[in-house]
Amino acid sequence: MPKSWFMELVEQHDPELAKLFAASREFTMRDGAIPAKYKVLMTLLSDAIQGHPDGVKAIAQRARDMGVSEAEICETLRVAYDCGGTPALITGLNAFRQ
Repeated sequence: MPKSWFMELVEQHDPELAKLFAASREFTMRDGAIPAKYKVLMTLLSDAIQGHPDGVKAIAQRARDMGVSEAEICETLRVAYDCGGTPALITGLNAFRQ
């Protein structure tokens, strides 16, 4: 998985924090009682609701790389819309931008 621009900066300026962040993310996002692909869709929903278009775009690609279908992304955005309203839907549509 490619590193985000912010993680590259954290690694440059605080490698110790970067290691802790990466370990925490790996622990949290791996398969468990909830499969990893559903956890990625949760992060997509969260970024859509919080208004992070770049995050939505990157997470959607990560989800696709894991085998998540366009239909699953669409349904996740429906839930984001239900929870966060129109702003979440507009941000979430970045999942389909090239």
